[in-house]
Amino acid sequence: MTDPISDFLTRLRNAAKAQLEVCVSPHSRLKESIAAILKAEGYISDFSSGADAQGHKTLIVTMKYANGASVITGLERTSTPGRRMYYKYTEIPRVLNGLGISIISTSKGLLKDADCRRQKAGGETICNVW
Repeated sequence: MTDPISDFLTRLRNAAKAQLEVCVSPHSRLKESIAAILKAEGYISDFSSGADAQGHKTLIVTMKYANGASVITGLERTSTPGRRMYYKYTEIPRVLNGLGISIISTSKGLLKDADCRRQKAGGETICNVW
C-alpha cells in the first residue's frame, strides 16, 4: 500500500455512505491523531484500539449520524505522495468558507486549520473534512 492515510480516509468515506456503525482500519499513530481531531470536532462518535484475528493492532472508529444521515458529508485527501501540499499559516485555504476543517501536519503535531492560524504554524495539509 503506497498511501495508508488515503486508505483510512476511503474506509471512513465508504463506512459513512454505507451507514455502518463502526469502521476498522490498521492502526498507526497518524491515523489515531486524525481520528482524535475528527472526534474533537464532532465528525465521529468515538475511536479505540483493538486487534484483529491475526493479532495486528487496529483502529476502530464509531461513526456518527444525525437524522439518519452521516455527519461526514465530504472527506478528501489534499496532499498525496506524488504531490505534497505545504502552506504557510497565512496561506492555509478555508474549507467551505469555514464550515469544514482542514487537518494539517505541523512541527507541533497534527492540528486543524484554525489552530494553525492561532499558533502561527504552517505545514503539510493532510485532508479536508466537511
